[in-house]
Amino acid sequence: MRPKIVPDVVSPGDVLTLSPQSSVRDASRLMAANNVAALLVTEPGHLLGIVTERDVSARVVAAGLDPDATTLAQVMSPRPRSLAPDDSISEALELMRRHGFRHLPVLDEAGCPLAMVSVRDLYAVVQRQMEHDMLTRDAWIMGIADAWGDGDGLQDGG
Repeated sequence: MRPKIVPDVVSPGDVLTLSPQSSVRDASRLMAANNVAALLVTEPGHLLGIVTERDVSARVVAAGLDPDATTLAQVMSPRPRSLAPDDSISEALELMRRHGFRHLPVLDEAGCPLAMVSVRDLYAVVQRQMEHDMLTRDAWIMGIADAWGDGDGLQDGG
């Protein structure tokens, strides 16, 4: 069975949201307090955009804007691409690679934000899968070798 974005990578509710009228400073504080690098800009039940640490750095700090007076509506990336809960890890990684994203919202069937997945979340699952696959392969190889005799993979008597 292939892992799905929800629940195998992230859990429902793993997402921070703020309104478009929230200040950039509020967003920065919320991201820092939760040790995340992105949040979603929403109105009740509706995704409007995404704001990342990179957005804050490039669109606010580098531009000399006041983070208390600048709203998320002014700096968000509107209508972000998104994933469905049952999308695969490979689909998510390909979308991120193709567009240079590090975060993607996960939306339910109604288009409401369900979670946020990061490239780091995805790579952690891929790493665990690879470790499991290598252990399984090694166990299978050793099982074959043991079945042949002395464990060196060669049959006796030749």
